[in-house]
Amino acid sequence: MPKILVLDNLSQEGIDVFQNTPGFEVDVKPPQKPAELAAIIKDYDGLVVRSATKVTPESIAHPGNLKVIGRAGAGTDNIDKEAATNAGIVVMNTPGGNTISTCEHAFALMFALCRNIPAAHVSMMEGRWDRNKFMGTEVNGKTLGIVGVGRSGGAIAKRAQSFGMKILAFDPILTKLKAEALGVELVSIDEIIERSDFITIHPPKAAQTDSLLRAEHFKRMKPSCRIINCARGGIVNEQDLAEALRNKTIAGAALDVYTKEPFTENPFLGLDNVITTPHL
Repeated sequence: MPKILVLDNLSQEGIDVFQNTPGFEVDVKPPQKPAELAAIIKDYDGLVVRSATKVTPESIAHPGNLKVIGRAGAGTDNIDKEAATNAGIVVMNTPGGNTISTCEHAFALMFALCRNIPAAHVSMMEGRWDRNKFMGTEVNGKTLGIVGVGRSGGAIAKRAQSFGMKILAFDPILTKLKAEALGVELVSIDEIIERSDFITIHPPKAAQTDSLLRAEHFKRMKPSCRIINCARGGIVNEQDLAEALRNKTIAGAALDVYTKEPFTENPFLGLDNVITTPHL
């Protein structure tokens, strides 16, 4: 009977899919470090991960029965695909699975950021009424720059129009015809940087997108610009972003993803113009 190892606190609904399907033996474990995974993986035919477990060459150096790795999500940057291919292991993902969730969380962060909601809530819970201090800004009439217009970026473009936003889009593979269908203006990354009031990040994590936004770019943004990243940590350089926020080079940022998760050595601690959530 094929054995499946499910890691990374997959929701019970997902686990039920396997457990309720005849012909599978299913083990559920917490996230595994590469050495821990290497010690047990040979006994399994299939592996299911989210983003916490890193499937490294060490993890699958002796794959045994392992035939397939399924990523419960879109990004596969936590899986060494070259090592898997060399071992004859198929890597699969679920690219549409969290599109709407990512889209909605990006908007939640955008509104929380421009309306100062977290800080205002804390103030209220401490018994204060700091109305003038936390007065926010409207998104209506503002320019939203979308970097990466795949499923999530496309979903954001459609919804942003209902808020009266002007939408700029940068994506090397987005065609002019598709851009017109989405109602966005196809521009260069330089135009995104210089013209946007809000920038939301949605490309895949790859060598080409590592530190895609960094210090030199923050200096060219509007002082009122706000950045939202619900894609992958490292696409926006964290140290450079923290410095830009500290110096008020840009107005704010809201982040759900980080270069290391759980997030350690947090450069944003103590800053009042950033909102962070734990990869929700």
